[in-house]
Amino acid sequence: MRESVQAEVMMSFLVSEELSFRIPVELRYDAADPYAVRLTFHLPGDAPVTWTFGRELLLDGINKPCGDGDVRIAPTDPEDLSDVHIRLQVGGDRALFRAGAAPLVAFLDRTDRLVPLGQERNLGDFEEHLDQALGKILSEARQNEQNAG
Repeated sequence: MRESVQAEVMMSFLVSEELSFRIPVELRYDAADPYAVRLTFHLPGDAPVTWTFGRELLLDGINKPCGDGDVRIAPTDPEDLSDVHIRLQVGGDRALFRAGAAPLVAFLDRTDRLVPLGQERNLGDFEEHLDQALGKILSEARQNEQNAG
């Protein structure tokens, strides 16, 4: 069984109202992390940058404005769902991308065939890895509290 889904889409990096350029963006979904999608942006002259956020956020953002904080996704025109804006922010730095909705929907459809939306918790390995990760985080937090006190 396939454990991941990948696609490459071209997005417009909107530098300003007057300047934009097209860049390849790799979309990746892995059943080992069933709630997340990864977008790797290949900006010219820079090392690739990967952002990870919720699969549902990407799905919901195709139809209506979603997200708060560092990742916001919304249709460019609520009447015409053909393009999507993806806004990423770190501190005061922002990047705005425009992508066609169709390739995003095709990618999300493939992720849904791998792990149906709402069935993420049914992956036995995921629950086990989550319990292990939470246990490790809690033990590190306890150790840090003891070292500080």
